[in-house]
Amino acid sequence: MYFVSFCKAATATRVRRALLAMTFAPLLWVVDASLRPDMPPVASATVVRNALMQGASAAPATSASEPVVWQVQAQGPIPSLGQDKAAHASSLLPSSAGLLVFWFSGDRESGPLVQIAATQWDAGQQQWLPARAVVNRHTLGRDLGLGVRRLGNPVAWRDGQGRIHLFVVGTGWGGWAASRVVHLRQCDNPAASDALSQLCFEPVGVLPLAWGWNTSYLVRNAPLPLADGGMVLPVHFELGSKVPALLRFDAQGGYLGMVRISQRDYALQPALLPLGEHHWLALMRDERHDGRILAAQSQDGGKRWQDLPDLDLLNPDSAVSGLTLPSGELLLAHNNSPSGRERLDLSASRDGAHWGLLRTLESGKPEDEFSYPAMAWVDGQLWVTYTVDRARLAWQRLAPVPASVERKTP
Repeated sequence: MYFVSFCKAATATRVRRALLAMTFAPLLWVVDASLRPDMPPVASATVVRNALMQGASAAPATSASEPVVWQVQAQGPIPSLGQDKAAHASSLLPSSAGLLVFWFSGDRESGPLVQIAATQWDAGQQQWLPARAVVNRHTLGRDLGLGVRRLGNPVAWRDGQGRIHLFVVGTGWGGWAASRVVHLRQCDNPAASDALSQLCFEPVGVLPLAWGWNTSYLVRNAPLPLADGGMVLPVHFELGSKVPALLRFDAQGGYLGMVRISQRDYALQPALLPLGEHHWLALMRDERHDGRILAAQSQDGGKRWQDLPDLDLLNPDSAVSGLTLPSGELLLAHNNSPSGRERLDLSASRDGAHWGLLRTLESGKPEDEFSYPAMAWVDGQLWVTYTVDRARLAWQRLAPVPASVERKTP
């Protein structure tokens, strides 16, 4: 009897704490935002696009009267890490040694055995190398001097000196809403390289995103590289009301400041796309029932943002991935379904407001899941990775070809 009463009291205490946190979290965010310095000026989006596409060839030119078809050149599963039963939230990074993929892998999402895994495309053998762990929570916690119970959502970036950085979600007690963003940097030693077998990361620290708890921030989508070697990283605040924001970093990976993207408290996981010299677009996940992909724009290189009407694209509370091609065309990978993630589409736009379907990447039964896409443009081809049923990752490589020369998909 005493044990039952104790359990009920403990449960009531946890509920009260959760309600208290949800009540004060938005207030803390507002106070924190008022105390932050303004984000420094950022490079124009025209230069951003050039920086983003360095080393990438443009799509093949075709006649304006001839339709183009996005053809799958190759596809398949990405190697799992050992016997892990869960894989999720991939991030892509082009590299001279081969395209790198990072994700979190373990026995289950939010499980204590989750690690950050990586693999690399071997162009000579035309296959992925065996996956290996590159970040372990025990080692990370020891180096930070903090308790790290869970890892998730790695996002990769290369700084102005060529070093790879990883931004990883880490939690102590609590779930994703109690997370922090941990910043890691490629080990500074002569043996360090982009080769998968040599990848090594050391923690820089926990990003100082709030003056109080400094918690409940998560990363998900790719950063936008800038011409000065720095970048802007999209993040969101998770606890209670959602707050999408972007972070500015210098060429060495030093954190400079934060700007809120949208005033809507149901928008999260922003994906950033440059549209013009100072014109940026953010496309976001919608937490509401029967939601649509949410949009906001900045016309001054990310310093101030304005909410836009929802896109005419369904969003079943799921992540999206956006990419601006060298030609200026915008691509979007998204779950175009009212309530599930059984369909993954690739859509295109010229203005960011009107989108058309290029092709359906995956389509399954209502209980199937193809989610959390990531994209990269390498050597004139589009690489897409995504999660399948929260158990494994899959990939596709596509190229735009004239419809007249389309061949059968391999």
